[in-house]
Amino acid sequence: MLRVRYHSTMNRRLPFGHPPRRSFSRRALCLFLCAALAVPPPALADSLPDLGESARADLSPQLERRIGESIMNDIRLHEPTYVDDPEVNDYLNRLGQRLAAASTEPGGDFHFFAIRDSQVNAFAMFGGYIGINTGTILTSQSESELAGVVAHEISHVTQHHLARQISSQKKQSVLGMIAMAVALLAVRSNSQAAGAAIAGSEAAIVQSQLAFSRDFEREADRVGYDILQKAGFDPRGMSDFFERLQKATRVYENNAPVYMRSHPITVERISDMQNRLQQAPYRQVRDSVDYQLVRAKLRAQLGTPKEAVADFELQLRERKFSSEVAARYGLAYAHFRAKNFTAAERELETLRRQKNGGSAMVEALAGEIKATAGDIAAAAAIFREALQRFPTSRALAYGYGDALFSLRAYDRLETFLEEQLQSYASDPKLYGLQAKTHAVQGRKLQQHRALAEMYVLQGRLLQAIEQLQFAQRAGDGNFYEQSVVDARLRELKKLQAEEAKQKK
Repeated sequence: MLRVRYHSTMNRRLPFGHPPRRSFSRRALCLFLCAALAVPPPALADSLPDLGESARADLSPQLERRIGESIMNDIRLHEPTYVDDPEVNDYLNRLGQRLAAASTEPGGDFHFFAIRDSQVNAFAMFGGYIGINTGTILTSQSESELAGVVAHEISHVTQHHLARQISSQKKQSVLGMIAMAVALLAVRSNSQAAGAAIAGSEAAIVQSQLAFSRDFEREADRVGYDILQKAGFDPRGMSDFFERLQKATRVYENNAPVYMRSHPITVERISDMQNRLQQAPYRQVRDSVDYQLVRAKLRAQLGTPKEAVADFELQLRERKFSSEVAARYGLAYAHFRAKNFTAAERELETLRRQKNGGSAMVEALAGEIKATAGDIAAAAAIFREALQRFPTSRALAYGYGDALFSLRAYDRLETFLEEQLQSYASDPKLYGLQAKTHAVQGRKLQQHRALAEMYVLQGRLLQAIEQLQFAQRAGDGNFYEQSVVDARLRELKKLQAEEAKQKK
């Protein structure tokens, strides 16, 4: 059965062959509940605090962070809709960090990620984790519009709205309070999933709190507007996006975007934004190349490869695009999906000859095409040269590492991974590749040590300890390597004991 996806604008609907996947698994929601119950119960407030900072007396930043980390780790490992794409998530984090730097908590720890879902939605979790549906990225018509949505979600975090909402219930039981948190997260990611989260809990209370209060939404609008303006984006982006969603709701009354159901947009909120805009000078802000390329990549992944090729060919033929660079990149990616490598490379060469055609994403796709076609040496050369121009690109780094592994250039790969880990010590993929490299070389102690670090970063403490115990028994390490393993094992066991103590 054909499903209908929103695409580019809320009033244009395109049929594609693959239905959208669910937003979040029950496993993720259950883990959220368990993680919250595994720590000491916070004291409950008698009334709703007036300021976001006041909520910290009820849910400490450490508690919020632990809950956020637990659910995020499970999303990365088990959630099929999580977009495990370094280019998409790196872009969202660059955008988000730029906005966060202009917020009331410029030093805050924020993490941004994408969920593959055609519905328009975004949601904030504990600990500064903010998810954005791919449908939101595709529906936005400018980078300032997307930035407006992200700024709004950042404001929910900086104002501690989730913590304030939960702690506002008088004499609420710990189980009921955490069940409410699960329901709030569920409705923010998928309003239809909220029913399952509510079952067996204090349903009446939870049901009445599924969406943020109007006061919270207005506060997030106001704070988000200031963030958007201070970060150098067009503040009209926020009101333009929300107005378009509101109009779409009137057109499709029974098919309103999820964002409208979890973040009710009222006439008053739109009017408040427009009133603030009257005082702001006009600012024309150009979209970044990365914004355009990420949208083109996500669009090229929709439907069948043949449909994607036809879509971008039509754009170029009729000159209906906001960026020719992005349209040609999208066509190249669509050809790549169709395994027409010659056509894909032809489009990339056209891009490279253009003034604004240079991009880490263009080079990463060029390398991926060569690698998929079986020319690993050429792929490695492309990745290596591109990393000199774009040293912070995770996609280029992963591509180069995989190419070196395929070429069995293990010594070069070890050196490269050590250099990368100096700058990206929290990257579990690097440790995973390091473990593979040590394994083929027969270096068991180093293999298990690398796997342990990967598991630690994934929040899998028991597995990490087990790997270090394997490393102790490997018998192929020198005195220094063995000492490092022993010290790290003591450190993790101490952490395990602290967590066990907190659960009592």
